[in-house]
Amino acid sequence: MKRYILAHDLGTTGNKASLYDEAGQLIASSLSEYGTVFEHAGWAEQNPEDWWQAVCQSTKQLLKESQTAKSEIACIVFSGQMMGCVPLGKDAKPLRNAIIWADVRATKEADWLGERISADEVYRISGHRLSASYSLAKILWIREHQREIYDATHKFVHAKDAMVARLTGNFVTDYSDASGMNLFELERSIWSEKILEASNLDLAKLPDLKRSIDIVGEVLPSIADEVGLNAGTPVVTGGGDGCCAATGAGVIKEGRAYNYLGSSSWIALATEKPIYDPDKRTFTWAHLIPGMFSPCGTMQAAGASYAWARQQLAPLEMEQAQSQGISAYELMNQKAESSKIGANGLLYLPYLLGERSPRWNPKARGAFIGLDIRHVRADLFRAVLEGVTLNLKVIMDAMTTQGVNIDAMRVIGGGAKGKLWNQLMADIYGVPVERLAILEEATSMGAAIAGGVGVGLYKDFSIAETMNPVVSSAKTDPKAHEKYQQLLPIFNKAYDALVPVYEDLADWNL
Repeated sequence: MKRYILAHDLGTTGNKASLYDEAGQLIASSLSEYGTVFEHAGWAEQNPEDWWQAVCQSTKQLLKESQTAKSEIACIVFSGQMMGCVPLGKDAKPLRNAIIWADVRATKEADWLGERISADEVYRISGHRLSASYSLAKILWIREHQREIYDATHKFVHAKDAMVARLTGNFVTDYSDASGMNLFELERSIWSEKILEASNLDLAKLPDLKRSIDIVGEVLPSIADEVGLNAGTPVVTGGGDGCCAATGAGVIKEGRAYNYLGSSSWIALATEKPIYDPDKRTFTWAHLIPGMFSPCGTMQAAGASYAWARQQLAPLEMEQAQSQGISAYELMNQKAESSKIGANGLLYLPYLLGERSPRWNPKARGAFIGLDIRHVRADLFRAVLEGVTLNLKVIMDAMTTQGVNIDAMRVIGGGAKGKLWNQLMADIYGVPVERLAILEEATSMGAAIAGGVGVGLYKDFSIAETMNPVVSSAKTDPKAHEKYQQLLPIFNKAYDALVPVYEDLADWNL
């Protein structure tokens, strides 16, 4: 009998269910979408019942369309959006909407905690800056503003963990998701006593800690029909989406790094020890592979910058692309390629949505600097691509200056399709840039690998090598790299010079 891994990827816009076979091949996938509620500025919530319905619908649709029998499912495993807060009752039902990763309402709670434990100590313990973005501050917000929900909460969990609890009745999380809470002691893989004490948080309200490959229960008979699986089907924990993506990209040993290029972008590594940057520019997750770590730096507006340029600066390319049945980005890339290195002296600062790594400045804003009457749209397009990539280079340098060696940069995500961007990255990063065969399924693939290892269908994580091989490589042009190395300090100086302007603009624009 054939055996398949059923991997669910609970993203921000929807859940994708995917089937992988015993050889690690993607057989089929099915998407079920859901919405986000933005009730106030800085708030972002989702209804966990929508996640559950999406899991049930996508599972049934996937099995039906792929003609797969329930008995052929070796396990169900999850990847999920990280840094959220889902309060569950003892029956595994949500007590309110989930506060998701994009929500930053809990700034006062984060500031309060910063008065009780230093930001440096939190960074050294958890591998992350103290921030309203993480789960802890969101839990404290519920305690402060919705005490009856806090008191009634059995466990605070993440998106994937809420689905695991619903399926099995067990309340768990894995190390990777736990490492996005500001509560996890990274090097000991335990909940931090110091941070718990500082926050006056009840340890009993946190889920049990498990490895990504652990079988944490079975599908309960009471919900088997609802979800469309056999009762007794093993459930494997899985991990947070970013860490699953690292595994799906084959970043499973030292020296490997990957760059996700989507609306946002990040660079992440696989290391045997966390990286603690003196300036806190980067942060470190627990890797999906037990005992390893995934240092990371995330910027806000990568592909979003190029999408803005398409919408605002490329109406001709959009019209032409529609008539030719191609992507407007291809035409923009052709124009950008005709511009010189450094876009004829034009810099773009990619801070359309403020910035996380490396600046950590929500007041930062985008800018073109050096614009003169000779510049044409080709220069603007190239400047945008270069500005995003120079910002990612700053993240990369924050890691390599801590003694980490990066042999090559693997790329995944929709932005990785562009050959020009791959070459710009190779020239700016100074290492080969490797495009993988599968660019937009790496997250579910990483979860599937954890599930397959967990139930013994896959020997170990090395199967990632064959599941998603490198199909092309852009080599560094030494002369281009030298020019970009000269441009990088100018890029950084431009940001530094504008910091007080960002402050003044924010005050003026209240």
